[in-house]
Amino acid sequence: VATNVAASLSAKSEGAVQVLAVNTLGGLYILEKGDSVQSMADLAGKTVYATGQGANPEFVLNHLLTENGVDPAGVDVQWMTAQEVTAKMASSEDGVCMLPVPAATALMLHDSGVRQALSLTEEWSKVSSGQLAMGCIVARTDYIEENPQGVEHFLTAYQAVSYTHLTL
Repeated sequence: VATNVAASLSAKSEGAVQVLAVNTLGGLYILEKGDSVQSMADLAGKTVYATGQGANPEFVLNHLLTENGVDPAGVDVQWMTAQEVTAKMASSEDGVCMLPVPAATALMLHDSGVRQALSLTEEWSKVSSGQLAMGCIVARTDYIEENPQGVEHFLTAYQAVSYTHLTL
């Protein structure tokens, strides 16, 4: 699940749900047609087509804007689906958008005029000592406590599969 969902589940269940592993780091990008965005500060006053309202992308964008001296209210974020963002970018001469992979990659392959302006993972690293965790595996605390060996075996197998997948 998304890390913000995991945090919400844990808080609402008073710890009855725990994070077992982070499985997605970063993968969120600011893309544009043109060359006007070199930093988060360059988003001030712009319209940004984006996915993820009410989820990690919105929280990450707002945090990064704030940390870079930009009031999030000063950016016109138009929330829509990835397909709608792609359509807006295709019809725009100088559009700016925020998309996660694989939608960001698909857009750049579809339209050679679109470039990666900012990696929000890199931007996060500039303002935080932690990593930009976007997804994780959760489990019920009672299940973890009742099945410690099973959970340990799962995590060991998951790590092996994840590592193999990442090194291909």
